[in-house]
Amino acid sequence: MWTLGPVAFAAPWVLAALILLPALWFLLRVTPPAPRRMTFPALRLLLGLQAREDVTARTPWWLILLRLLIVVLVIVGLARPLLNPVAGADGGGPLLLVVDDGWASAADWSSRRQAALDLVSRADREGRPVQLLTTAPPPDGDPMAAGKLGAAAELRPVLQSLTPNPWPVDHEQAREVVQGLSFEGSASVVWLSDGLETQASAALAGTLQRLGSLTVLTGGSSAVLLDRPEREGDRLLLTARRAAGDDAPERTVAARVLDAQGRGVARAELTFASGETIASARADVPADLLNAIGRVDLEGVASAGAVVLLDDTWRRRPVGLASGSPMGADLPLLGDIYYLERALDRVAETRQGSVETLLDRPLAMLAIADSGPIEGAQARRLSEWVEAGGVLVRFAGIRLEQNVVTDPLLPVRLRGGGRQFGGTLTWSDPVTLAPFPDDSPFAGLRVPDDVSVSAQVLAEPSPSLPDKTWARLTDGTPLVTAEPLRQGWVVLFHTTANAEWSSLPLSGLFPAMMERLLSLSPGVAGAEAGDDAGRPLPPLSLLDAFGRLSEPPGSARAVTPAGLAALDLGPAHPPGYYGTPQNRRAVNLVDHVPPLQALSGLPRGVERATVADIGREVELRPWLLLAALILALVDWVVSYALRGLSPRPPRRIPAPKGGGSAAALMLAAGLSALLAFGPGPVRAQEDAPPADPASERALEAVLDTRLAWVRTGDSTVDDMTEAGMRGLTRVLAARSSAELAEPMAVDPETDRLLFFPMIYWPVTEGGMRLSVSARVKVNDYLRHGGMILFDTRETPPQDVQATLAQFDIPSLVRLPEGHVVTRSFYLLSETPGRYADVTLWVEPPGGGNDGVSSVIIGNGDWAAAWARSPQGAYLAPVVPGGERQREVAYRFGVNLVMYALTGNYKADQVHLPAIMERLTQ
Repeated sequence: MWTLGPVAFAAPWVLAALILLPALWFLLRVTPPAPRRMTFPALRLLLGLQAREDVTARTPWWLILLRLLIVVLVIVGLARPLLNPVAGADGGGPLLLVVDDGWASAADWSSRRQAALDLVSRADREGRPVQLLTTAPPPDGDPMAAGKLGAAAELRPVLQSLTPNPWPVDHEQAREVVQGLSFEGSASVVWLSDGLETQASAALAGTLQRLGSLTVLTGGSSAVLLDRPEREGDRLLLTARRAAGDDAPERTVAARVLDAQGRGVARAELTFASGETIASARADVPADLLNAIGRVDLEGVASAGAVVLLDDTWRRRPVGLASGSPMGADLPLLGDIYYLERALDRVAETRQGSVETLLDRPLAMLAIADSGPIEGAQARRLSEWVEAGGVLVRFAGIRLEQNVVTDPLLPVRLRGGGRQFGGTLTWSDPVTLAPFPDDSPFAGLRVPDDVSVSAQVLAEPSPSLPDKTWARLTDGTPLVTAEPLRQGWVVLFHTTANAEWSSLPLSGLFPAMMERLLSLSPGVAGAEAGDDAGRPLPPLSLLDAFGRLSEPPGSARAVTPAGLAALDLGPAHPPGYYGTPQNRRAVNLVDHVPPLQALSGLPRGVERATVADIGREVELRPWLLLAALILALVDWVVSYALRGLSPRPPRRIPAPKGGGSAAALMLAAGLSALLAFGPGPVRAQEDAPPADPASERALEAVLDTRLAWVRTGDSTVDDMTEAGMRGLTRVLAARSSAELAEPMAVDPETDRLLFFPMIYWPVTEGGMRLSVSARVKVNDYLRHGGMILFDTRETPPQDVQATLAQFDIPSLVRLPEGHVVTRSFYLLSETPGRYADVTLWVEPPGGGNDGVSSVIIGNGDWAAAWARSPQGAYLAPVVPGGERQREVAYRFGVNLVMYALTGNYKADQVHLPAIMERLTQ
């Protein structure tokens, strides 16, 4: 490799071809002569005929420089230049590439893989063989093994297809594989580490160092692990962890809370302070959606460690409801557990029965209303259930009031005796609730003003009573007391579960309090005692290393519910969902990986760097060859232009200005077409001025038959008229053989009218005042066979008279019965437009041009009835006949155009009955 400043050449011997540039200079100076271009007439060719000898022309110097630049770019590109080259490894031994491909590498996997490819490319330039070793257990379940030692080019496809795995790496097993490797001479070892320390990472580094020089490359950012969310009432506490040292920079990641369908429910930003490894935030989740959460992940972090899946135990926890009364829930509005069932039905799966029956199934919380003393075997079983994480909620009542012995499953001692001794306190005026203390699970809930308590059981005063009180009345007496029992809680409401002693069960506060108590449970207590404890859970939908759910691979195996807690993540048990769609259990990385520790404790002599240090080397060969190709295309275009072989755009002959007949315009159009599409070398009037726009419009009007309409200057009327004429033209093309071009808007002041068979003229308020020349033009059009339909619409009579008074309007009559316009195509008995009540005026029979009325006047607003949008929707309603009336309006328009195009030939059909009678004789 030859280094020249920030650029190095991997194949510098190719640069020797630059000495051939002077020879190329002389070869490129010659170019064929350009053809001589002659102008018409052809006799001029005879004047230039001379006997001469052709000589070669000189290539312009700038074109020679362009071609030399192309050659230089190709030569330099083949020399494989490198920008910011990285020094090669010491020695000439092979390259051993050790890659951590566990879950922690997925977040920046693209940069890690590119660094590995750059290392392989460098080894290829240096002629080193390469061997690959990945440290995560293989997905197929086979034992870990190193790849084959071979050429670097053979390893590139393997690296390009390499993907991380959603389980941790196994550095101990990787160390055992490295111990079995041997090379001739000293190897160059590069370890692409995920930046996390394991129990065997230091031992693996020491074993690798024995093979040769060791370089440890880590990613640009540390791995992030998302913890399980914790419920805090209607909010979720979201926590993320990272492994970093004191120099870790500040970093902010966004956590998303998603429901089971992947829709966003809440979002919160977690900020790692500089040097900190834990970041927390709280997300406000609507109460109705709290139990619909199915997933929490970190936005923009593509890693299985940044995903927490929530299963059915999170969304709806089973709650048991029991009552000491034989009619506990049978009496609506009066039963002991009637209100409990409705308060918890929205957030939990409620089950009713005896205490013994309920404890036979998994429960998260057990609520007992108005029970007597719990003693003996029942008390022992309940105590074991609570200690395993259950939440026992008890409510006062007549039976508990009469309990004078100590109950082991009560958080406080109760006063004995009847009401007169203070066993039950009763007031003439009910007492309301005080605000909840800050250390209570009910903190933050608003106490309604209408909630009152008329009776309760009293607790014996004790020094620990304030610490056990979660809710009080305004006089300070406890309303809710609680005491922890190992992993569970025992909670007592000092009033009844129904509305007999208080109005609390009738309020919206009661369901919120019960939901807060349910959130105290870590899950399902005693689940291992359920009926499904030993049933295997097959893999259902598993996570890949990038945090995406997919179909389980063939190596995945089923797990038992009892073995979920001690699961060893790997090819047999990746993270994800196990079980059935009706009973899913989630396996998350955060529950099965040790606390994150940054990689440290490496032996002396180990060089540390980041993947960014490898990626700063840029190979310039592709860019130089691409630039050479682009310049070669430019040279090709320029060479054709210099040799006179480039196509030249045709020029059109402008139409004649001023007056003239339609035949003259047609002749001009034919000559223009002949000259435009004739032989390439012959060009006429190359320096002629551009065509006149008015002549261009006249040429468009004469080349195709089309209808016209008068532009009034009112944008609303003009837009509707244009849409109507376009709609009528489309109907004509669909129903008849008249294929007309798009209608054209005309202005009598500037446009010529003689090219159009019919002109539609909408009359507007105020009328249109024309100049003398425009009036003469309109009258001339009417005298020489033109037809104008004046649509008066709803214009006031005085404005209609002012418009028509400018022209030579012949005498008109109401449309007589059997007029030709009513049977020129369709047989019509009426001529409606947008409105049904239409009066149509035409010239009397025998008048006009050869019996054809040159002026037709009506008030149907036909253009509005014909108008349609580009999408085909009608733009104006027709009244009162609806779509049937619109169809008749279209038929009248067809008849009108046919009348203008064909004249009165249909009038001869009046003799048809006599002709038919003669044929039958």
